Amino acid sequence: MYATRALSPSFGAEVLDFNPSALQSKEAIDAIRALWAEHKLLLFRNQDFDEATLVQLSKEFGALEIHVREEYLSREHPEILYVSNIEREGRRIGILADTEVGWHYDQIYLPKPAVGSLLMADILPPEGGNTEFADMCAAFDALPEATRVKLEGCLANQSYEAFNQAYSVPTNTKQKARSPDIQQPLVRTHPVTGKKALYLCPGMTTEIVGWDAGESAEMLAFLFDWTTQPEFVYSHEWQPGDALLWDNACTMHRRDPFDPQHDRLMKRTTILPPEALAVPF
Repeated sequence: MYATRALSPSFGAEVLDFNPSALQSKEAIDAIRALWAEHKLLLFRNQDFDEATLVQLSKEFGALEIHVREEYLSREHPEILYVSNIEREGRRIGILADTEVGWHYDQIYLPKPAVGSLLMADILPPEGGNTEFADMCAAFDALPEATRVKLEGCLANQSYEAFNQAYSVPTNTKQKARSPDIQQPLVRTHPVTGKKALYLCPGMTTEIVGWDAGESAEMLAFLFDWTTQPEFVYSHEWQPGDALLWDNACTMHRRDPFDPQHDRLMKRTTILPPEALAVPF
């Protein structure tokens, strides 16, 4: 019931003529869910959500998480995380200011990782701040068979602290307690499509559990380069009114830096899977 336009040869689609009010019907919700599973990344253009609508729309796809970085949440709608370099009342209102943000999966460091994220552009700089996405299903499928076999069943260590040290503001004691290092499967089976995807990212994956340190580092370096080849990546140049819904079980993402003299405010919700689909690895 929705027309689409491809964003890249591999994955991603713009949903044309989308109106969030249409999601009051189960048929419309199911149609968007099907497109999301098929394309991994959906773009809704020319939107003008207020925060209440952003939360309501996101809840159509699952329960929402209250992010561990409480200092950067919307005061009226704590389901929304601000990604911004803006300062108000003497404090920065958002996370991940204006520098480069390296490749990562949202929530890969939690026992129940997010299944998706919805990011809405509120204030944009005149240039810069593009977001890139990598298709981790396509990257896994293109690996040599021997490498795929070797990675199946392996676990990798995921560290939110490592990501914060590289790209963000360090977590406080309470936040560290909520996000200790965790081991996750290196190859994840998608909870809806059943497709396999590499589940690792340069920002948070520190080692392959049980491997020799040198062999682990060599394999991770290879995989980090492999997954970010141009044929697996889509780069999004933001426009006012853009909203992006991505599949967090099979895509990772990063952001380009932008001129800190210009304000940027993005609003993000984090969508959790239902219990029945929480850990279908």
